[in-house]
Amino acid sequence: MGDNITAPGGPAGAAPALADAPPEDAPRYTPEWLALREPADAAARAAELLGPLRAHLASAVPPGGRIVVRDLGCGTGSMGRWLAPRLPGPQHWILHDHDPGLLAHAVTALPAAAADGTPVTAAAAPGDLTRLDAAGLAGATLVTASALLDLLTAAEVEALADACAAAGLPALLTISVVGRVGLDPAEPFDAELAAAFNDHQRREHGGRRLLGPDAVPAARAAFERHGYVVRTAPSPWRLGPDERALVAEWLRGWVAAACEQRPELAAEGEAYLRRRLAECAAGRLRVVVGHDDLLALPPGGGGR
Repeated sequence: MGDNITAPGGPAGAAPALADAPPEDAPRYTPEWLALREPADAAARAAELLGPLRAHLASAVPPGGRIVVRDLGCGTGSMGRWLAPRLPGPQHWILHDHDPGLLAHAVTALPAAAADGTPVTAAAAPGDLTRLDAAGLAGATLVTASALLDLLTAAEVEALADACAAAGLPALLTISVVGRVGLDPAEPFDAELAAAFNDHQRREHGGRRLLGPDAVPAARAAFERHGYVVRTAPSPWRLGPDERALVAEWLRGWVAAACEQRPELAAEGEAYLRRRLAECAAGRLRVVVGHDDLLALPPGGGGR
């Protein structure tokens, strides 16, 4: 996605974790970067999808039961920190990631209480998620992910939809790139970098062809093939002078990825980055990074 990029200190999104051991080329994300982006993710997520989700869960969870959430590629647990206090009822979060350090942080940093004050608990599930199936989702009520879809392949998205459908589970998949970036003030070179970056997001990585900006339409189609009711809503980052540190890191990674994809852009890209970082430091740069959130509800579920 527009923010799943190689920034100083490591790539900048939540890593796919769908096998017992992570692939050797699995990306690593620093806690510092994940902490820097967390407020922007939280502000961006589409709260309008929560009404249909709550309605579904109210019909799916028996009285006195608890919501069991499997959070895929959880990073430091930002999805749980955002969602757990917005859902009523006792909850148990099973946090999946290939990075044990991030998992350890995530388990201890989830909120202790749900929206109605009932308890929230958490457990770690280390490993890679690209082979997740219905058996791996046993006992769950909900599947969530943030900044994950665009890091998957078409086959992996199909497998995720297949697993959710076989288990009859809803999925809330947030902060997925859509390929749109806007900078103010604009420059003619913005569009060329954006196109190169989008190509980079669709690149072959470790023998896997990533979906990048095509992830949300692919996921919608995959879930709809199983009869799911799918809703999407925009969830853009809107960054300005108050988010200078995040803008600067995003810029460095965005330009670097575009130039990696098209090395002939490197010389102009270096000068461009210097100008943009100066504008950012002076508080004159605003950036909108486009994402979509997706809610997939199983057929016959509540919240239609």
